[in-house]
Amino acid sequence: MFESFQGGTSERLDRPSYHEDFRRHYEGGIRFLKKLERGQFFKERGFPSWEAFVVGEWDRALSLIEEKREIYAAQFRKAAELGILERRLRVVEFPVTPYVQWELFVLRLRVELGDNIRVMDARKISDVEADHLVPEVVILGDEVMYEVVYDDDGNAAGANRITDRVTIEETSEGFDALYRRGEEFTEFFDREIAPLGPPVLRHGADTA
Repeated sequence: MFESFQGGTSERLDRPSYHEDFRRHYEGGIRFLKKLERGQFFKERGFPSWEAFVVGEWDRALSLIEEKREIYAAQFRKAAELGILERRLRVVEFPVTPYVQWELFVLRLRVELGDNIRVMDARKISDVEADHLVPEVVILGDEVMYEVVYDDDGNAAGANRITDRVTIEETSEGFDALYRRGEEFTEFFDREIAPLGPPVLRHGADTA
């Protein structure tokens, strides 16, 4: 699974170029968006909830997520207007990292507003990941996909743009196969995330 992705060619885009290219294709008549998230540590500078989380203000971090409600709702309205079906699969390793614990609270709001998110326990795809991890990828219809890239400090740094139709098709089929195996978000969240206490952060290590 994802073999052609591993050997495919791509064009590196910096972050502004990636966002511009993404918007152009997103509004250009695609019928679906698929997002596969694999990383367990990222930085979300500029997101007040993440900023509170990273300094250990857990209750405040959770309350600040609500600030995103209208922004997310507007995104979903736009997707509906454009006729785009959006789906996301979040791979989660155990023990759950502090970052992922926080992020799943953010995703819970997105699900509440209508996002189609499933969760995959990384232990259940050890066969798929025997040689390489599944990709961190965003697929826009059958015309373009992006391997999202991050710098060594966990900051978003743009994307590798892929336009080969065979690679896109095979990666899209791989996403579909994993998505079918994934667990409904709310079931996973209620069982694995809701019972957890506030995460204990080690300086830098759990949020990088």
